Amino acid sequence: MKARVTVLTLGVADLDRAVAFYRDGLKWQTEGIIGQEYEYGAVAFFDLESGMKLALWKREDIAHDTGLSARQPNQTELTLGHNVSSKLEVDQVMQEAEKAGATIVKAAHDTFWGGYSGYFQDLDGHLWEVVWNPEWSIEN
Repeated sequence: MKARVTVLTLGVADLDRAVAFYRDGLKWQTEGIIGQEYEYGAVAFFDLESGMKLALWKREDIAHDTGLSARQPNQTELTLGHNVSSKLEVDQVMQEAEKAGATIVKAAHDTFWGGYSGYFQDLDGHLWEVVWNPEWSIEN
């Protein structure tokens, strides 16, 4: 298996609310919700850098599709990293996320390893780390 990830799918409680957070709050591009003609198929895709996609799909629909039971998520199981090009950009993204309705879990701060980062949770509790790493070059 090649180390290739093309889509990250987040399970959400309310698809319309989640789409509004990412589309309207964070200004990410999407064609909106598709697949509503299928009982368990409503999903929204967002274009990410490097050709990746972020998918939002109702938790109950993921449970139906996989055959697994839906459980209360544990937010420390996974973090999504949003790397930026400066400390200032970390602060700007954190403010934008908070304005969109995110919960700031840990304010932006200097890290023990020489970077700068902060954490927020989206409306469904998914944990995002906004981070500047002085060793990485990120294009705007």
